[in-house]
Amino acid sequence: MNEVLLVIHLLITLSLIGVVLVQKSEGGGLGMGGGGGGGGGAGGFGGFLTGQSTANLLTRTTAILAAAFIASSLLLTILADTGSSRSIADDIIAPVAPTETEQPVAPPVSE
Repeated sequence: MNEVLLVIHLLITLSLIGVVLVQKSEGGGLGMGGGGGGGGGAGGFGGFLTGQSTANLLTRTTAILAAAFIASSLLLTILADTGSSRSIADDIIAPVAPTETEQPVAPPVSE
């Protein structure tokens, strides 16, 4: 179960990275997802998805993948709990209190 969920989590992660890299940023980025609205030339989708609709699709896809990533992270965390009640604080060795040793008693002073 954990292995399957981990593979799904990795696929979500790689998809999220890909979708974020494809989006156009203000500086250009790797923005491959959009282009000319017309003729279907290099980089365009032939009018099927215009620049604005591609941006909306990528934004929604990013939001969905981000929610799936958070949900799978939480689920993996919950399933990773093995049910043991051990804590890392159990490994800390408590300081040993010094035992009282007998102090030498000075002989009584005679006056």
